[in-house]
Amino acid sequence: MSAEKRLLEAGLRLPGLPGAGGNYVLAKTVGTMVFLAGSVSADENGVIAGRAGDGCGVEEGYAAARACALTQLAILREHLGSLDRVKSVVSLNGYVNASPGFFDSPKVMNGASDLLVEVFGEAGRHVRAAVGVSSLPRGALVEVQMVVEIF
Repeated sequence: MSAEKRLLEAGLRLPGLPGAGGNYVLAKTVGTMVFLAGSVSADENGVIAGRAGDGCGVEEGYAAARACALTQLAILREHLGSLDRVKSVVSLNGYVNASPGFFDSPKVMNGASDLLVEVFGEAGRHVRAAVGVSSLPRGALVEVQMVVEIF
């Protein structure tokens, strides 16, 4: 089944595209690889902010990481014309705004990873880093950056 069809059948809506926060592009194709700039957690109300381990738990972080992945898919669709051009998700780097001693960044990043497998099936499985950091742009709870291979 195609990624576009899976997205539709899952009832997932892609958000609007974020603006670049500086002198960079949101996506760049080099050969058969597409490199995506980082996207911070956001929904229709704006940035999903907070700090894991200090007012936000794994559940909130999971939802924020999922929101980041949806934004990455929106950027990909705009860049490629269709998510069906994605051959595989190669890598995902996830950054969690975490308080000292918060060790569950991998559980938070499962929100993004699970969504990618939901949309792309086995082609959505990827290598990953899940890193806790002391801050993120605009106080975001999560930021995700990824690389995909295209047909």
